[in-house]
Formats: sequence, C-alpha cells, structure tokens
Amino acid sequence: MSQAIAAFKQSQALSLGVELELQLLSVRDFDLTRGATDLLGSMDYDGCFGEIKLEITESMIEVSTLPRTFVDGIAGDLVGLRQTLVRQCARNHIAVCGGGTHPFHRWSERRICPGDRFAEIYQRYGYLAKQFTVFGQHIHVGCASGDDAIWLTQALAPYLPLFIALSASSPFVDGEDTLFQSARLNAVSAFPLSGQCPALRDWSEFLEHFSLLQSCGIARSIKDLYWDVRPKPEFGTVEIRVCDTPLTVERAAALAALAQSLVRHLLRTRPPLDTQRHLHVARYNKFQACRYGLDALVSDPVGRRQLPLRQIGRQLLAVLAEDAGELGCSAWLELLDASLSVEVSDANWLRRRQACHGNLNEVVREAAMRFGRPEHTPCAEGSR
Repeated sequence: MSQAIAAFKQSQALSLGVELELQLLSVRDFDLTRGATDLLGSMDYDGCFGEIKLEITESMIEVSTLPRTFVDGIAGDLVGLRQTLVRQCARNHIAVCGGGTHPFHRWSERRICPGDRFAEIYQRYGYLAKQFTVFGQHIHVGCASGDDAIWLTQALAPYLPLFIALSASSPFVDGEDTLFQSARLNAVSAFPLSGQCPALRDWSEFLEHFSLLQSCGIARSIKDLYWDVRPKPEFGTVEIRVCDTPLTVERAAALAALAQSLVRHLLRTRPPLDTQRHLHVARYNKFQACRYGLDALVSDPVGRRQLPLRQIGRQLLAVLAEDAGELGCSAWLELLDASLSVEVSDANWLRRRQACHGNLNEVVREAAMRFGRPEHTPCAEGSR
C-alpha cells in the first residue's frame, strides 16, 4: 500500500545525525554470521547514544546517533554506540566491524530479518535483497524547510564523488579483489530507483514528482527512493547516502564534519545550480570515484573538462575552512586532508593487510580489532 509523504518536519538547520550499517562476524572464521535478532533481543541498552536496530539481513546491525549540533557530539555518540555494541557482541560470541562489503561472504547464505518492511523488500526485489548485505554510512543534515532540502539534494550532487572516495572501504567481493575502491555502490545501483534526484524547483514540485511515481506503481513510500542524496521529511533533513561504512567511527565523524561544513557553505553562498547538465555526468563521475577513489578523474560539465578528484578535494577543503571554523570542526577536516596528501584510505589499508596475510579471514579479524579500539580524536572544539 502506498504511503503519503509526511510533512517536512522543522529541524535545527545544520544539525547532524549519522547512521552506520555494521557487519556481524563469527569469531571462529570471521565470516558473516546470523546474529542480529538474538543480539538485539539480549541487549540491555538505554538509548543514551542513539539507536541500535536491525537492518535487512541477520548479518547486519545499524546504529544511529542522536541529533547533534556539533560533530564532537556525533563522535561521542558513535564512540558510545561502538563500545556498547562491541561489549554486547563479545557476550554473544560474535564480533563487529566496519567496511562497505564483507570480503568473502556468500550472499545466498544470508537470512532476511523479521519484519513487514524487510519481507516486502525481499518479495519485491528477490535475490537483490540478500545481495544488499552491504554496509554504508548515511549522513543527515538538518534543513530549515523542505525547499532547502530539495535545493541541497541537487546542490550536493556534484560533490558526491569526493564523499565516495574518502569513505571507500569495499575493495573485495566474493573473495576477489574487484579493483574498485568502493564496490558497495554497484549493489545499490541494481535497484530501479537508485541514482540521482531529477531537476526539481522546490518541495512542492518534489511532491508532484513523487505522486507521479506512486500513481505509476513505481514507488510506494519515500524509502523506495535509493537516491544518492534524498530529503528525509520525517527528520527534517537532507541525507547523503553514498558513503561506505568506514573502518573506524573517527573517520565516520570526519565525513559528517565535511557534510556539515559543505552544507553551511552552500546555504551561505547559494551558488547557481545547473542540475540538468550535472545529471549528464553523474553516473560516470560516480563510477570514477568508486573505481579509482581519490585517483579518479571526474568530469566538469560546465567547464567541459576533466579534473583530478584529489585536486578538487584539496580546493574544497581550503574553501570550507571558514565554515569549518565557525562550526568548530576544523580538526576533523584535517583528518580528511591527510587522506588527500598521502595514500591513507580504508580500501588501501584492507589491500595492504591482504598482501601481508594472503588470507581474507585474517584481514576481517584485523578490521574487527581496528573497529573496536579508539583512534586519535580531534580536540573537542564543538563542545563550547
């Protein structure tokens, strides 16, 4: 049954929320394990850092922070959620880790989680639902209005290759090196409503567009829109959906800082948009970022040229310095800036561990160890 879109909830502009989809692992061989329902059923957790909930298959768990004004608050929630989950997983004799794909699991062995929504997805999409056992980070940024959310959905689109490259952590699929930095998005792209938001003027035109999709039987609810960026009216946010789940929560917080700083800059400067022209190159640019990461060459349809993504990233971080300073998250962006200067990426880390061990089970074991321990965290600028 089709669902009407909720009224756009008023939220604090530039507030943040982060969701992470995480892997549940057997401590015997570090393959995925079917533990999500039992894990949640045995969990004693008061929700003080946000939610811990089921995702589509029993080998996944999703954590989501509380809405926060500053990135430091997001980082604190992610650390608390990590500690809670790692501790509870240990009690259940399982492990947990980040990464956009599990390097060697078999999709046919996955089990769909209980729930009407998950059952509907399985009936509608068949085997794609089990292949959707991939793991992403979603970043929500608060918007003052639905019109702002639709404008940002389009204004953010040209910057998505950078988010893909900075989060890339899925080089292995089915036990093989894919040669991609982020292979996860190939699974997402199989869904019929994946991709980009069309050129829309405002919230009213978005509602007209979605009504058309519903009338044609294409979409039943807004959850059927697997867009790379989409409005989330029940939260009052715009949601960036292209990131792989990083191997650490610290990197996840840094990506949230990039999103918040970029949205502030875009709303402050209101650059003219050429959405229709950017749509012509969006799929190609996404492929480039997934395949080559920060070494990608992406197409600029306005300047009719190609540019190195690494150069674009350096220039953008310089432009965002003022906004990051005002938001108290400059130190978080410095963590990402290091990735632009040297080959520091999660995908490359995974490949180096595979070269060292020659064994993907050991790679996943080390990824779980890395996820469970704290890394360097910037000073709490945003706690003021």
